[in-house]
Order: sequence, then C-alpha cells, then structure tokens
Amino acid sequence: MPLRVGLVAGEASGDTLGAGLIHALRRLAPDAEFFGVAGPKMRAAGCAAWEPSESLAVMGLFEVLRDLPRLLRLLGRLRRAFIAARPDVFVGIDAPDTNLRLARHLHAAGIPTVQYVSPQVWAWRQNRVHGIRESVDLVLCLLPFEKRFYDEQGVAAEFVGHPLADAIPLHVDRSRARAELDLPAGAQIVALLPGSRRGEVTRLAGDFANVAQWLAAQRPELEFVAPMANALVADVFAAALERVAPRVKVRLFDGHAQTVLIAADVVLVASGTASLEAALCKRPMVVVYRLGAMTVWVLRRLNLVKSKFFAQPNLLADRRVVGEYFQAEIVPESIGAELLMWLDEAPRREALEQEFLRVHVGLKRDASGRAAQAVFALASRRTADPGPADLPAARGPA
Repeated sequence: MPLRVGLVAGEASGDTLGAGLIHALRRLAPDAEFFGVAGPKMRAAGCAAWEPSESLAVMGLFEVLRDLPRLLRLLGRLRRAFIAARPDVFVGIDAPDTNLRLARHLHAAGIPTVQYVSPQVWAWRQNRVHGIRESVDLVLCLLPFEKRFYDEQGVAAEFVGHPLADAIPLHVDRSRARAELDLPAGAQIVALLPGSRRGEVTRLAGDFANVAQWLAAQRPELEFVAPMANALVADVFAAALERVAPRVKVRLFDGHAQTVLIAADVVLVASGTASLEAALCKRPMVVVYRLGAMTVWVLRRLNLVKSKFFAQPNLLADRRVVGEYFQAEIVPESIGAELLMWLDEAPRREALEQEFLRVHVGLKRDASGRAAQAVFALASRRTADPGPADLPAARGPA
C-alpha cells in the first residue's frame, strides 16, 4: 500500500512549506499519495486539493468572528472527509486555529497527527499547549526556542530548521538584485513590506505611507520600493500612498519580495515571516505590528502576551537587535529615525549583518528533508499495523 498523507495548509506560506514536504516525502516514498487543503504549489507537487489554502486565510481574535460560520462548516466537512479517508498520517501546516481543532478529532479517531509550524503558544495564550498535547503526536518547529518550550511542557517536538534558511544563500548579492529589478546601483533604497493579507495591509498601509513621507522629507534622494503579495493588497497600499503621501514615489513590484529585500539598504516590515526573510537577507530593519483594537484590548486585559519580543529577529537573538513597534508606538518620526540610523552607522550595520549570519547558519538544516523524515517515521509506525477501519482511497469533502 502506498503511503497516504492528509494535508491542510493555510495561506501562501503554508503552501510553500507543504510543497517542500511533498517533494521530500516522495524521495522517501515515491508512490505516496497526498490530499486535503492545498495551494497552487502543493497542487503542482501532486496534492489532490479538496479546498484551496486561501479558504483558511483569517487573522486575529475578533477579526475571525465574521468568518466563523463558514470556517466551522469547512472544519466539519474536512473532519468527516479525513476520517472517512483514514490517511496514514495527517499534517496540519500552519493555520493552527483550524488545524489543531481538526487534529483533535482525527487523533481521537486513531489517525497520527502532526502540526508543522508551531503556533506562537510560547508568546501568547500559553494555555493552548494543553490542547496541543491532546491533539497531536508531534510538533515540527521551525525555530529552536520553540522545541525548548515544548520539551518543558512534555510535548513531543522536533526542531527541523527553517526552509527559508535553506532557500536563501548565506551571502547575498545586492548588485545583482538591483540589476534584476532595474534599480540604481548607487542609490540608498528603503524597502516597504506592509504584509501579505488584506486586513494586515489595511491596518498598516497608512503607517507605512507616513513613514515614507517623513523619510522623503529628511532625505529626498531616498528610493522607495515595495513588493506586493498580490493585486488586492497592492490596490490597498497604492490607495494609502496616494491618500497620505501623494508626492512620494514608491515603486511597487508584483512579488519578488526576496530580490527586493536583497536590493534594499534598510527595510520597514510587518511582523511575521517577512521579518525573518529580511534577516536572512542580512538587511537592517524596523518591524511593526498592528492588530484590531478589540483584539489588543483582550490581549492586554487578560495578560495573554508572555514574550518579551514579537519580531522574529529579536526572538532568535533573545535580545533587541532591531526596532519593534506595536500599536500606538508606531510613530513615523521614531521609526524613520531608526531607519536613518541604520543607513548612517556602518559599524552597527556590519555587526547586525554578522548576527543575522549566525542566525542563518543555525536555521539552515534541510528543513523539508528533516520534516519529511519525522512524518515518514510516524506514519510508518501506523502502517506497520494498520487498523481494520483503514480505507483504500481518499475521498473529498461531501
């Protein structure tokens, strides 16, 4: 019998991780079958898609409420479909609010379950770790401090490294990146990355435009570039620039985020994976984070945030190596001044680049290969003694 793997990936980042996992698993089990919730990269890798990854793209505590009925219906369909198909292993990729709920039901039905990408349980809502322990057989961690947290909590976890660290060279070529993007070789370039989700960009677009306007007033010779995740967020960001900073020229790119980061001198970036990508490209940055007002009120009222930092470069260094600004702290003058500091102070910039190189080396571990080995080992323990309810084929949601 071929290895049969159920997958649920959330959004574009999960799709990329899922595709890498599929390719690595095929090296271990060439006839393996994959099915579930998948994006275009996973479908191209051979995953039968019951639903698109985009259907899980929701962010925030209160922001999710308007989509809750649809998500609950989707969760019910997926639960029934996976239990009927009985994969040898289920892998939830990111999207923890959906995947951990789903994994709990599948785990109870006797299906081995894996969560690939830890939720930020070490940072906020730490009581979730009890549900994780009851829902999954294994957590695959992209960051080393995540495994240490799970070890302390008695949850099986493996640190596999980060796929971005495998994909990005240890030493990047700024001149080549600028030539590819047709950017001036000698200019000082500021990259603006306001996020990949519409809600996130809507919250931050005005802030980014204000910072660009302040910087342009101080240094008219600065060049501004912004890679856009898709046409929808590009429209949102362009409208904010036109409204807030109509005289500031910002060149928008359709994708090419990594090349833009390499080409830039400094980066203003929304918190998340893009800040790690900027660090792996060895670029100084300022990281900002803005949530809905009600979400922030609940987090503060219930003291749910436990981490000292939210920016991934700071979490990995375990100290503040780059500026991070949250909610009311997002002030153009403060952020702009810090970006100018990185432009002007070469010794500090070089020290930061060495810190980022150290982080890069620590994360470069063939993440997809290590994740595949862990998933394969877990699935092999089940297929060695299949249960009587196992079915031969995967069926999609009813």
